[in-house]
Amino acid sequence: MVSHLELGDVVLDVVKKDIKNVHLSVYPPTGRVRISAPLHMSADTIRVFAISKLDWIRKQQKKLQAQEREGPRDYIDRESHYLWGKRYLLKLVPTEAAPSIELKHTKLVLHIRPDATLERKQAVLDEWYREQLKSALPALLAKWQRMLGVNVSRFFVQRMKTKWGGCSPATRTLRLNSELAKKPEECLEYIVVHELMHLIEPTHNAHFVALMDLHMPKWRHYRDVLNSLPVRAERWG
Repeated sequence: MVSHLELGDVVLDVVKKDIKNVHLSVYPPTGRVRISAPLHMSADTIRVFAISKLDWIRKQQKKLQAQEREGPRDYIDRESHYLWGKRYLLKLVPTEAAPSIELKHTKLVLHIRPDATLERKQAVLDEWYREQLKSALPALLAKWQRMLGVNVSRFFVQRMKTKWGGCSPATRTLRLNSELAKKPEECLEYIVVHELMHLIEPTHNAHFVALMDLHMPKWRHYRDVLNSLPVRAERWG
């Protein structure tokens, strides 16, 4: 059950769950705030926690509301698309065969039926990006699992609206946003390291930050680069 907590101009959704620690999230596109709290946590404790985070919440909301978003894609010739941070111009080539994609110099060539709908073109591109990311991940995971002394049981690549990645320490699984295939490769590496680090430290506490500083000294720069880039246009319920 969701309750609401009002702190001046900030309204928070509060959800009680069977969890050990309190979690605070600020979601795009409008900066909706959600606190997930342990079942035993009192309303007063939740309120005090939320008040202590108000400055951070407002900063996150301001950042989200100012973040540039891509316009809706039409999937037409000479439309800009990106792979690993590099811009390509879409070129449609009609075919009766199964759809396929290839890169030719500065062009992303989509072979597809001439009567394909916009939704079909989008689905083909989305799957292609997913496969690009899946191909890039094994080498990165092998490198950083060895360096950090951790092991992942499985990883998943999927479309994610509100985050770049996720880690479940209990099952040792990673989830990565397929949109990362459009961003510079160092941004993907930063997300991989960030999520793997949660196998050592589940929360974003001082120990987590110290570990990130130790193993990837430029992680803040990569984070800022990633967060400065336009994000995908989404439909929000």
